[in-house]
Order: sequence, then structure tokens, then C-alpha cells
Amino acid sequence: MKQQTRKQFIKTIAAGSAGLALTSMLPASSFANVLGSNDILNVAIMGVNSRGAYLAVKFAEAENTNVTYICDVDQRAIDKTIQTVYEKYDYKPKGEKDIRKVLESKDVDILVIAAPDHWHAPASIMALQAGKHVYVEKPCSHNPHEGELLVEAQKKYGKIVQMGNQQRSSYESIEAVQLIHEGIIGRAYYGKAWYANTRGSIGIGKPTPVPEWLDWDLWQGPAPRKEFKNNIVHYNWHWFKNWGTGEILNNGTHEIDICRWALGVDYPVKASSNGGRYQFKDDWEFYDTQIASFDFADDKTINWEGRSCNGNKFHNRGRGAAIYGTNGTAIIDRNGYEIYDKTSKLIKEAKAGTANATMNTTGGGDLDKLHIANFLNAIRNGEKQNSPIDEGNKSVTICQLGNIAQEPGRSLQLNPENGKIINDSKAMKMWGRKYEKGWEVRV
Repeated sequence: MKQQTRKQFIKTIAAGSAGLALTSMLPASSFANVLGSNDILNVAIMGVNSRGAYLAVKFAEAENTNVTYICDVDQRAIDKTIQTVYEKYDYKPKGEKDIRKVLESKDVDILVIAAPDHWHAPASIMALQAGKHVYVEKPCSHNPHEGELLVEAQKKYGKIVQMGNQQRSSYESIEAVQLIHEGIIGRAYYGKAWYANTRGSIGIGKPTPVPEWLDWDLWQGPAPRKEFKNNIVHYNWHWFKNWGTGEILNNGTHEIDICRWALGVDYPVKASSNGGRYQFKDDWEFYDTQIASFDFADDKTINWEGRSCNGNKFHNRGRGAAIYGTNGTAIIDRNGYEIYDKTSKLIKEAKAGTANATMNTTGGGDLDKLHIANFLNAIRNGEKQNSPIDEGNKSVTICQLGNIAQEPGRSLQLNPENGKIINDSKAMKMWGRKYEKGWEVRV
């Protein structure tokens, strides 16, 4: 039964059961109980200021799925998302700012995490420990050690965890990768991933009183405490190392993941990175220009070019992946693929039936719907996941190694079995992080 038929369902029950008071004001948990179906999955969404609000709608429209909780430390975001779900699907999820209280509820089967990056792995592990399945936006962790812990927790608690690298569920990307593996461009040996945007300056932040609508302490959660400034919340946290992970993980995760998938590689043997914060002099702590390279044991290489403040396109795309082989080249993005021979002649292409968003911060198109359906089917009937967490975490770890290599400004030698840094204790100190007391992450 789809969410969209809830109004008709209520009318039917009301007509056939005198005195039974069922109205569109019922909370989602009540609706799930009325349906009484073991197939109903109840979902809590964590972090709904932007991306999470979009995911709330996508999960609410999924078959036999209810959004029972909206969780955010910004009360305005809670209220707005609850109203959006109500207007579209005629029921109101509960609102709660503290994820720990949400995870105590029996009306939650799945936690969807779109909070800032420093919350991704801790919240995922907390959810697994509470017996919930997890859909976590990329990157699945703030640092490599958290990724290890998340993979360990998934194995220990046995629930389904899927990362939001939604292009893994693209029909066209799946086909393109299959063609590459079958040899359409010969032996594939080099993947180039890129992202180019024209982001502005975030300025120099000023300490100000915390807004009344924001729980700043809970927003920071597991991260060491910092003073509130007026240029952090909501989006600019991406560029601060205490909470964010920079452009290579904010966007590069997607395209680096496609390159790794197409080349059939896991962890590299060497990582290096060059670049800096060139466009503006402000509080941005990561890099607006970054060239990161990853070499693999079987003579394959992935290169990432990130330009946060210069949107000049590559292959006429703001983002994408190019796979080079001995007999040709494949260009893959969220809306299809093009394959060329060595003379640059187009030999095969495919386009998505519905255009997918490529450069905004929320999403759009069919990819999220496909990825969510795969996740829900994995829970319900054991369908093979397109992005199980042990696979998604490999791409995230590679991106994190790019940031780690940028700091000392030298190449890192790596263990290809797990990506860990060899004979460089200074760099290896960045493998994990410190936590606020009482928020330590443990499996």
C-alpha cells in the first residue's frame, strides 16, 4: 500500500466502522499500527535542513514505508519538514532534536542520516546498537578509523547499512561499468574524477550568541567543543576540519567511487595530494583547489581534481568520471555515459530517461529513488545491495587519504589490504580523531 493512498484508506475505514475515529492528524506510528503489516518499515530522518528534507520525501513516498520521526537540532527545520510530509502524505511524523531519544523508539526500523559529517559514523553505530537499519549519506565517516568501526559494527549487529552514493544504482552507470569490465575500452587503467563549482567566500566568522532555534551543544555531538560563530551553521561546516571533510569527500566521494568501481580496485598502494585555499582568504580550512592521486598495485591510477571556486567544466560537465583504457575512453556521469574509441569516435552512449541533479545540494531525479528502493528491498527480501557499507567505505577511505596526504605534503605509502599508512607515524595520527568526553565511539 503506497503512502499516497492513505487518505482513501482512512475514508474506507471510517465508512465501514462506525465510531472509529481515524483522521489525517494521526501520527505516522499510529498509521503503521493500523495497517498492521510486517512489511511496513518505519523511518527516522536525522538532519533535515537540506538534503535530509529531500530524503524525508523520498522515503515517505516509498512503498509500505512511513516516516515516523524527524530529528534535527534546528527546530525550524523540524517544523518545516513535518509540514512538508503532512501536506504530501496526510500524516505528521513526530519531531525530536535528540537522536538518542529517537533510537529508543520501537516505531523506528531505519535511521536515515543526513546530518553533518562528524555525526555520520557515530549515529550509524548508535543506530546499529539500537537494532536499526541505516541509510547514511556520504561520506560514511569523518575519518578512516570511524569507517573501520562502522564496518565492524555492521558485521557485529547484522543490520543493513547502505551509503548514499546513489550513482551505484544508476542503470546507465551499471551498464557502463559492465561494458568496461567486458573490455569495450580494452584494459582500463586510469580514472579521472572531477568536480568544479563557483562557491563564494565564507568570510571571517564572528562569535555571536547561539540562535534560540539551535541546540549548539547537540549539533556538535561527538566533536570537540568549539565556540559558536556566525559562519558555520548550516552549510559552511563542510570546510571546517572539526566537523567537515572538504570537497573531496563532500563531492569527490561520488566520482572517485565510480572510478574505483570501473577499474575494479580496492585500496591504493600510494596516495598524494597538492593544492590549497587559493581563491579567498577566509575561515575555510580545507582546499578549494586539490589534485589528489592514488596508485594501485595492478598498474592502475585514480586522479581527483576538485575546484570549489572555479566552475570551468571538464568534458562539458561540472562533475563526472572519465575511464581511460588501451582501446578507448568512457565518460560517465549521473545522466548516462559516452564511450569513444582511440580516435575519439563515439561508439556507444546511453542517457537517463529522467535528468538527475548534478550540482545542487539536495538532489533530484531518479537515482535516490532507485538507491532507496534497493536498500529497502535488501531489508525486506535480501536483494543484493548496490552499495553495502564495506564497499562504500573503501571509496570514503581513499578520499580521506587524499586529505591526509595534503597535510604533510608528501606521498603516503599504503597497505593495499586496508589502506593504512606505512612507516609514517605523523600521517597515521590523522587516521582517527579526538572526541568530546562522553561521546567516544565504540562498537
